[in-house]
Amino acid sequence: MNEASSDIEIRTLKRDIAQVYNRVNQEFYATGVRSQRVDVYDDRVIIFAKHKRVTAFKALSKNFWELTTYADAALIVEFKLTLKKLVEDVTGMKVKSVLKDYDPESEDAVCVVIFDEKII
Repeated sequence: MNEASSDIEIRTLKRDIAQVYNRVNQEFYATGVRSQRVDVYDDRVIIFAKHKRVTAFKALSKNFWELTTYADAALIVEFKLTLKKLVEDVTGMKVKSVLKDYDPESEDAVCVVIFDEKII
């Protein structure tokens, strides 16, 4: 494979994963992400995203911080399971692991999708 076609394939992969990530976010939170950046390294894809905090969670977090923390954690687990399946479906590659963290105060998130084999 030449370098030009490899670059096109990486751009396509990044676009496809960004679309899947945003679609899963819409399914779980009824809103897309504000912005995202997708980077590819060896066997992993790293997604940096700026989210929109669900208004109800914002309201609850003032007096029920523990409740929203548990709800965020549970949603992240479900999000990762769904994202893993959809990324495998879209890319045709086996995903070894999905790691994700989210900061509700800044609304920043990072997600790492680790594949079974090298991408580049």
